[in-house]
Amino acid sequence: MKPIQEIIKAKPWVAWLIFFATVVVVFLIGLFASSIIERRSESFTLQMVKPIADWEPRNEVWGENFPREYETYLKTLDTNYASKYAGSVTRDYLEQAPELVIMWAGYGFAKDYLTPRGHAYAVKDIRTTLRTGGNKVSPMPSTCWTCKSTDVPRVMARDGVAEFYKGKWIDKGHEFVNPIGCQDCHDPKTMDLRITRPALIEAFQRQGKDIESFSHNEMRSLVCAQCHVEYYFDKTKVEGSQYLTFPWDKGFSVDDMEKYYDEIEFSDWTHALSKAPMLKAQHPDYELFITGIHAERGVSCADCHMPYKTEGGVKFTDHHIQSPLNNIENSCQVCHREKTESLIKNVYDRQDRIHELRRYAEKALAAAHIEAKIAWDNGATESEMKNALKLIRHAQWRWDYAAAANGMGFHAPVEALRILGTAIQKAEEARREIAAVLIKHGVNYPVALPDISTKEKAQKYIGLDMKALEADKEEFLKTTAAEWDKIAKERQGTLKEY
Repeated sequence: MKPIQEIIKAKPWVAWLIFFATVVVVFLIGLFASSIIERRSESFTLQMVKPIADWEPRNEVWGENFPREYETYLKTLDTNYASKYAGSVTRDYLEQAPELVIMWAGYGFAKDYLTPRGHAYAVKDIRTTLRTGGNKVSPMPSTCWTCKSTDVPRVMARDGVAEFYKGKWIDKGHEFVNPIGCQDCHDPKTMDLRITRPALIEAFQRQGKDIESFSHNEMRSLVCAQCHVEYYFDKTKVEGSQYLTFPWDKGFSVDDMEKYYDEIEFSDWTHALSKAPMLKAQHPDYELFITGIHAERGVSCADCHMPYKTEGGVKFTDHHIQSPLNNIENSCQVCHREKTESLIKNVYDRQDRIHELRRYAEKALAAAHIEAKIAWDNGATESEMKNALKLIRHAQWRWDYAAAANGMGFHAPVEALRILGTAIQKAEEARREIAAVLIKHGVNYPVALPDISTKEKAQKYIGLDMKALEADKEEFLKTTAAEWDKIAKERQGTLKEY
């Protein structure tokens, strides 16, 4: 075999080949070393600076160990960003669509309904909304705290779940001062994702499923599904408790849950105008999401709303939970190669069509409630109105299912359009039924409808004293809420104001 020197002398190009091969090998070794260093850096960030107690509710304490995650979480306080149908900019739904006041007559949402803001606002917003009342009138049960605070797992562990669901919202406010955050989704010892709200676990158990059987990717959606779901308060499960329950026993679709509620004859309230036994959809984001194409492709909630980001060579989850449209590069464009402008247009085109159908449904439902009241006022009987009231119940449930879900239906646009289509069909069918009753009782149809063109006019029509409600809330914030903070600060030593 010839020495390498002779080979190179005879064929000079061999020297260049060896040179480039050496460069490639050195480059690959460098990449490998960099990867090791980066992983070590990421591993270092997961080491605990100080232990976290089992039920530590303060997000800032978790932030001492995980500063990157905490810093991004604090950005949920940002009110300077918003997409067309999402974000932290506050909008008054009742001003945008006064028909909602009529649709919720006799229920708290007719008083106040603003767009939801970031997680860090959770405690502040539930305190300030008129729906939770004030010192004089506070109609909500303590169950309403369930998805608002990291203090909830602490109190449930101390008092028991059934006991947590007992009593009024106003009586336990001093316990819940830390907004949605770290403990709601993470084990403080391992940082593994975990479920801290028992209603989700119980719903799957009734379906024969064990929460421990779900994969990590599924958990990246299920930690969201603890709260972003449809639910109701079961007053029959435990005496004295309004037990939080997910109506998933028959399935996850709007039709399945409608059957579930009808069979147990459940209603959230009786409508003040139409007297229909009504259902109030909460925010069935998870249920609508799992019927969409993203869920079908294995995408999780966190993939879009909490995408990974890199900082200083460390890869971590961005806890600035927001509309993906505010962070397209790290969310949508991980999979989709279209330009930003094109992706935004795709989303808005779908949402605009859904919004258009929503408005048709709202106008039809508001008219149906008012026409039903006119029928009652003119001597209609329960047997004459029975079918119309059931249609109103089902129509508004379907409208609300699509409307209450975040994202203006984008989690499953095809399903959202189907649901709204059936809502409109049932609302108009209800109006035809009521028209027949009115004509039977000698009332000419169509009837004259009141002017509900503004929120104020609609609230006056249904008999709300808004000045009294606002004064009661203002007094509550100055006295009761301030006392809650004082008690909490004594209990936990510090209290961060968000």
